[in-house]
Amino acid sequence: MSLTIIGPEAEAKLDWLALADALAAGHALPRAEVGDTLLRRGGDTLLTRSAWIDGMGVAVKAATIYPGNPKHGIAAVNGAVNLFADRDGTLEALVDFTLVTKWKTAGDSLLAARRLARPDAENFLIVGAGAVARSMVAAYAAAFPRARFHVWARNPDAARAFADATGATPEPDLATATRRAHVIATTTMTDTPLIHGDWLQPGTHLDLIGAYRPDMREADSTCFTRARVFVDARATTLHHIGELMAPLAEGVITEQDVIADFYDLPTGRFTRHSPEEITLCKNGGGAHLDLMTARYILQAAKA
Repeated sequence: MSLTIIGPEAEAKLDWLALADALAAGHALPRAEVGDTLLRRGGDTLLTRSAWIDGMGVAVKAATIYPGNPKHGIAAVNGAVNLFADRDGTLEALVDFTLVTKWKTAGDSLLAARRLARPDAENFLIVGAGAVARSMVAAYAAAFPRARFHVWARNPDAARAFADATGATPEPDLATATRRAHVIATTTMTDTPLIHGDWLQPGTHLDLIGAYRPDMREADSTCFTRARVFVDARATTLHHIGELMAPLAEGVITEQDVIADFYDLPTGRFTRHSPEEITLCKNGGGAHLDLMTARYILQAAKA
């Protein structure tokens, strides 16, 4: 079997709806085995995230994080996803790290929104103005043709630049923008909640993306008491990310209050029940989603 090397140029062949369908199909396969390793040398880091899904194969996503690189004109994060064949374990492809991460992150949230947001949602609020925020505009637009985008960021200049690039409307006040939104996506690096549950209106879908450490959260605990709560994967969120750890520790929710994750998609539990309910989903990522995304990218690149 020949080795395929896939770089950023493959993005022209990718489709957000096809990826979301591929992620859903991947969760109908046996549950993934996952494992992470972290090695350090001073301030430099090697991170590997691995997943094995019977019927899909193996992926090892390796990244080096060298904070001093930008001073020398080199990206701080470099890496690749190694994709191995399910049948015999041979190396099939090396897929660009940034490409997989971008499409995995936004595709994860798109899959959730297609099940949890109201189909007639029009007013989309993006909180944050970085690379993930821009990906969410493209992903949501693919599934919600009536979507109108708004953006709020702590840095008004960043919000204006985002608006110029995407056509979104800058919002000066987060509370007001939240009260008007049908779908809210948070893409920040905050460790202090920005979204308050008292601001959420009936029918809203809240998509929490940014927090990834135990000390990070973007939504306060009231959001969790007012919403029906979902996660992409219980194994990578409940006891790993502050977004879930904090309300669980406070006792405002229990693990049983997390209704479903993506492995419940085949049962129909991962769904909105009424137009009026508030839904919340935490996008925690995970190596199994990198595997599913890399496999989709390989198939699309070869098509």
